[in-house]
Amino acid sequence: MSEACRADHRPVSALGWLVDHEAELRQALVGLRRDASVIDRWGRQLARVLTGGGRLLVAGNGGSAAEAQHLTAELVGRFLAERRPLSAICLSAETSSLTAIVNDYGAEEMFARQVEAHGRQGDIVLLLSTSGRSPNVLRAAERASRVGLCSWALTGPGPNPLTARCDEALTVQAPSTAAIQAVHLVVAHAICASLDAQLCAPASAQLLEDLEELTG
Repeated sequence: MSEACRADHRPVSALGWLVDHEAELRQALVGLRRDASVIDRWGRQLARVLTGGGRLLVAGNGGSAAEAQHLTAELVGRFLAERRPLSAICLSAETSSLTAIVNDYGAEEMFARQVEAHGRQGDIVLLLSTSGRSPNVLRAAERASRVGLCSWALTGPGPNPLTARCDEALTVQAPSTAAIQAVHLVVAHAICASLDAQLCAPASAQLLEDLEELTG
């Protein structure tokens, strides 16, 4: 459905769209708060895997591809606090590999083949899909399981085929693609915040100890 139309396909003004979008976001974020423990657990697990030499692979289509690349940028760069760079690859950003794989093996293999190439046992793959039904993302989840990766799904309303294929899933209960994608970005930032809290806490504790020693 076009974002410029309501469910009955009548055009909607910018103000009308903003009002509707705000209401959708409020409802979805209330649900997301109930999943805060899942996000925290993902952040802690990512901290352990990435600092232990592991890697995060992330993939999605369209707007979800943009969200995937946003998340990997936060991890390779930084989010809230200064820390070491972490290994994270957005599979939808590798255009030469993508086009070669699609040309030789078909669109359903575009992420799965990269999962098999880059993933090592114990790594994590995060798959984003507003519908939870994209064939190439489903194939990537199946391949992740086959090669021993931990798989997480971030989708719209569930259950759906992707949540069924992944080890863990977080679903956003929102009626529009725009609201789902907006909340997916919130989830990505919350994961980074949880990870930063894990990695930066020891440094903060050491700083306090040093200050106590200096002040007697």
